[in-house]
Amino acid sequence: MGDLSTDTAVTGRDGRYAADISRDWEIWGPNGGYIASIALRAAGEHSRFDLPASIVGHFLGVADFAPVAISVETRRGAKRAEAMRVEISQRGKPIFDAMVWAVGDVSGLEHDATERPVRPDPDALPTVADRLAAMGEAPNMYHRFWSNFDERVPDEDWIDDWPNRAPGAPVAGGWYRYVPASTFDDPWVDACRSLLLVDTLGWPAVCRYHINEPYIAPSIDISCAFHRFDASEPWLYARASSPSGANGLIGCEGRVWSRRGELLAVGASQLLCRPAPAP
Repeated sequence: MGDLSTDTAVTGRDGRYAADISRDWEIWGPNGGYIASIALRAAGEHSRFDLPASIVGHFLGVADFAPVAISVETRRGAKRAEAMRVEISQRGKPIFDAMVWAVGDVSGLEHDATERPVRPDPDALPTVADRLAAMGEAPNMYHRFWSNFDERVPDEDWIDDWPNRAPGAPVAGGWYRYVPASTFDDPWVDACRSLLLVDTLGWPAVCRYHINEPYIAPSIDISCAFHRFDASEPWLYARASSPSGANGLIGCEGRVWSRRGELLAVGASQLLCRPAPAP
């Protein structure tokens, strides 16, 4: 298992940074949300402001589990906000490009017109590992990536016989608590909690609808807007849906709420279908 703060940390200064890609976040290679989180951390290291506002990024290549080079350039620096361009490369090959906004002490309009889906509290639910053990399955049997979470899926969203499931609505979600560390005082790390879930849960949502199709669909882009921060709460409720897929592309949307029901982040991603590798 990995540690979100440690594994997304960057070193360096003056727009030139470096990071190590940890194998603990492996899922078809390094998880896309994990790579985007490293870019977000680099922007946070570079910015003079304390709060991330948004990130929009393109996945340009698949990284190895090795060091990466990161460049950050301020493209617009205003009194209360800063726009930065972040580029991640490895051995001269582009991996991920992003634009990141950060903000300072800004006051303004406030509202939250969303409602978190009504689900049992995470403390009232069994862990996914417990559910799998009860079925005689090994925990984290599909990817080591999921060992970074205490994942709790409500009964109404859980599917016992996943290989023989019937097609359903392209929606997936549940409660997620990062382990071994679950909360982070740094808002840039706290934002990574939401960013990573928004990117990751799109494909599980797609797989609720498409059964045994010969494709995988990694993200080619990701966007995420950060609305609130809840550094004291370990549990997040994340939900993703896929409203449409066509021409080899699949669109996904994601939202993350706090345990108190406040909307923390909203995001979207585009997935590109590729032939699935042989088992």
